[in-house]
Amino acid sequence: MKTSASIGQAPAGASAARDESTRDRVARSILTNGPSSAAVLAERLELTPAAVRRHLDHLLEDGTVVAREERVYGPRGRGRPAKVFCLTDSGRHAFFQAYDDLAATALHFIAESGGDEAVAAFARARVAEVEVRYRALVDAAPESKKADVLAEALSADGFAASAMTAGAGAQLCQHHCPVAHVAEQFPQLCEAETEVFARLLGKHVQRLATIAHGDGVCTTHIPGATAPVSPVSDGESARTAR
Repeated sequence: MKTSASIGQAPAGASAARDESTRDRVARSILTNGPSSAAVLAERLELTPAAVRRHLDHLLEDGTVVAREERVYGPRGRGRPAKVFCLTDSGRHAFFQAYDDLAATALHFIAESGGDEAVAAFARARVAEVEVRYRALVDAAPESKKADVLAEALSADGFAASAMTAGAGAQLCQHHCPVAHVAEQFPQLCEAETEVFARLLGKHVQRLATIAHGDGVCTTHIPGATAPVSPVSDGESARTAR
């Protein structure tokens, strides 16, 4: 009887480990770049479409990702919308949210002690340091690049952000939020962050979607004089970010 070694095959344990590592790459790519189609994932990770679909089937089965129709910003073309995959709450939790319970407990204590305004004051104090660190970077950038520079700064802080033109303006997308579960209970965190974006960019920005409210990406609209561009979809955000 031939053994796996005698026919040049890796042991089953090694194969399983490789699968788990590749599966983690697929999930992490969705976390970093936002909802993505199987074709985009295959191109991004230099895998075959069949391999990506196999790993996505496993991630769907264990509840790490969920499939939905691709959201297109702008006029929708003909044909059936493509299917994209995004992380579920449990999928996000597996990455960077180990301190949610402690943070939520602390904020509940603040709310019980000082009310909603105390929570809002805490949220503003939390992002004040971020505003100071980002201010010089954003101020030094030309007007047309301020959103891109802000996205880069957010990415360095773990928010996996990108910026893209959208109609007569731009959209700032954060594909990961380290405090999403806490912000779901305390929206003051999102509100304080939006206020900082407005001050940094010198514009009245509008939050269109948040991960805390169940959306796949935190999306902030930035008004501007940018000329209309072709529609940009979820799965293309990584390739169109500048």
